[in-house]
Amino acid sequence: MSTSDHPPARLPWAGLLALFAAAFLAVTTELLPAGLLPQLSEGLNASEGQIGFLVTGYAVASCLTAIPVTAALRRLPRRPVLIAVLAGFALFNLVTALSSSYPLTFATRLLAGVMGGTLWAMLVGYAARMVPPERRGRAIAIVSAGITVALCLGIPAGTALAGAFGWRAAFITLTLLAAALAAWVRWKVPDHPGEAPTVRSPLRTVVTRPGIRMVLTVTVLVLLGHQAVYTYIAPLTELSGTGRTGLVLLVFGLSTVAGIWLVGTVIDRYPRPVLLAALALITLAMLALGLAGQTQAVLLIATAGWGVAFGGVPTLLQAALVNASGAADADVATSMQTTVYNLGIAAGSLTGGLVLETSGVGALPWTALPLLAVALLAVTAARRRAFPPHPTPVPALA
Repeated sequence: MSTSDHPPARLPWAGLLALFAAAFLAVTTELLPAGLLPQLSEGLNASEGQIGFLVTGYAVASCLTAIPVTAALRRLPRRPVLIAVLAGFALFNLVTALSSSYPLTFATRLLAGVMGGTLWAMLVGYAARMVPPERRGRAIAIVSAGITVALCLGIPAGTALAGAFGWRAAFITLTLLAAALAAWVRWKVPDHPGEAPTVRSPLRTVVTRPGIRMVLTVTVLVLLGHQAVYTYIAPLTELSGTGRTGLVLLVFGLSTVAGIWLVGTVIDRYPRPVLLAALALITLAMLALGLAGQTQAVLLIATAGWGVAFGGVPTLLQAALVNASGAADADVATSMQTTVYNLGIAAGSLTGGLVLETSGVGALPWTALPLLAVALLAVTAARRRAFPPHPTPVPALA
């Protein structure tokens, strides 16, 4: 397929679905250890807290390498870079599947994190270049849906597959998916030339604009609290006596779909009230898990509420950030938020692992609760710049 800078008039579904699948692969690869803690702990002769650090390491590597690696590769044609990233996912998931060494597995996860950071830095821009300007929002929404489907189906399916055939089978499946996806990209995704250096507002200029730092701070708090509990959902589930981690993950995933749909219908009219409601619901869910998470009914209901609320929070925070930065510097602001997301994931999984090792799984919701409460208070207070009642409308990505 030849390189073209003139996008087709109709949506290139084959190409967009390939990018959707790449997002699905990245999220499933990153978070699957959260659903396989007992199996990986036994297979790698490591504690569950150490297995949680596999998520931490992936996120830290993504955070630290996304900007420099992307900068180094920005002049290269896009399709070969994407194929190389998918080949990297295939290789590192294969090594994980074959490894019986925790240090080797941890090192492999760091390298997989580099692939993830590079992928996230290019997916949205790639999708935008494949379609006319008036269809870019829809194209980005299609690609971004891979995140939700991974949470809803990918991680529960990987957990179920591991339960039936062993955890190695789950990573072998991801290896095969990545290899097939690389071939799909080569066949159906159009190539685009690399980007020439362009003049952009410095990060310091953007980050000092009113509202930007508050939105980024709330993002860190929410991701830290969420990830401290979500990473260790398997031992938390065992408190109820059911041990059905796949079911709990499925409930969470399906609930995020509902949350994204609900937010998409109201974000342009009521962004601030909806964000406040979502953060309040997550906070209440953590309170319920802390008080009665050992009860199966409470566990499932709280997880459902948590999923509905969290499903819409990323879109709401992204909309607030774009409104604060302005359209001209939205890409710079979004790149900072991507880094902050990975920081939150890394710090959350690390914090949760330390709490699990020292205080037990029952302390996890109580660890997340004050972080989410502070985030809720911050949004309540920052009504002038960061989270105004009537911001400039921005398109939702979900």
